[in-house]
Amino acid sequence: MINRIRDIRKQKGWTLADLAEACTPPTTPQTVGRLETGMRNLSLKWMERIAGALGVEPEMLVRSDRSSHPQTVAVLAADGAEALPTPRDALLATDLGGEAPLVVLEIAYPHGEYRPGDQLWLRQLAPEDAGRAINRDVLVPRKHGRFAFGRLIDRQGKLVGILPPGHGQKQEVVSDPAWIAVAEMLVRRL
Repeated sequence: MINRIRDIRKQKGWTLADLAEACTPPTTPQTVGRLETGMRNLSLKWMERIAGALGVEPEMLVRSDRSSHPQTVAVLAADGAEALPTPRDALLATDLGGEAPLVVLEIAYPHGEYRPGDQLWLRQLAPEDAGRAINRDVLVPRKHGRFAFGRLIDRQGKLVGILPPGHGQKQEVVSDPAWIAVAEMLVRRL
């Protein structure tokens, strides 16, 4: 098994101290370092604590050394593609974690900046948190198993106003949605 704690921590831009402090209950940076390097046994209890702090599922912290995993090998910077000192495991969309569930909207017809074949990954928010999604693309459930998709442009009480993508579209108003999912990542095949 390959331990991925260090890769996930570094991709989040955290130090050992950041991760140690985020654990519940907090631990020491030295303990986290020992867990990362295998100097200390990564028990199920430690996996749950570390995963909770990082906001990922515990099984994301380890992977089989027989399975291939996408590697991040370079970063596109201002001066072009720069190689990383050492390749690292890429975090997949499903590894992003977070408290709220992710949902995926598949694009079958071109709408605004979206192309057929795109996948839009969205994170569900409670309706009272809609203020965080103003002027962002959202997916909102409607009655009878339907959805509204577009830019969240207004929120008044239990009503949300959504402007569908594309030119000349009229605003849609949804009353009292169960949740609002805000766009977090676009996956597009080349």
